[in-house]
Amino acid sequence: MISSVRGTVAAVSLDHAVVEVGGVGFAVQATPHTLATLRRGEEAALATALVVREDSLTLFGFADTEARDLFRLLQTVSGIGPRLALATLAVLEPDQLRAALADGNITILTQVPGIGRKGAERLIIELRDKVGAVTSGAEPAAPVGHVRGSVVEALVGLGFAVKQAEQAVDGVLARNGVSDTSAVLREALTTLGRKR
Repeated sequence: MISSVRGTVAAVSLDHAVVEVGGVGFAVQATPHTLATLRRGEEAALATALVVREDSLTLFGFADTEARDLFRLLQTVSGIGPRLALATLAVLEPDQLRAALADGNITILTQVPGIGRKGAERLIIELRDKVGAVTSGAEPAAPVGHVRGSVVEALVGLGFAVKQAEQAVDGVLARNGVSDTSAVLREALTTLGRKR
């Protein structure tokens, strides 16, 4: 299966982007948040999930593997297809979604168009324990050096220059002193996005 794509962004529209990889343009469905990080003519790297249906092959793209893993996890719940899973991640950040599932917060989950009270309850019942397992992999107190190296590597993988990535990560760590890899990556991406 196609687990990632890396190439030049040929086009960005409201619900998808076209990424050229080796002369082939892949249409990648994505959330507005992910699409906002892409620039036409620049290189991008996206974690992807290929959904195979009888009449179609659809590629869904994410800024990081954490969001992709949650996208796959959401679809294990009956009644949640890829479109609704993507809509959920468009409305809720991965951390918000995890917290809502772990806390059993129906109000937050029903903010997603297409998820009613019963759907939210089903999500909580089926995913509460699984999301706990995902959360435990988020290395709550990783050493700063490990976090810095991981985030710099991820940013370089997304197409940023090494020096640019290092400066952004160092800036985030100096300001926040955060040791959560995903939080540092998100903040660094925001910083780099402002400089474009």
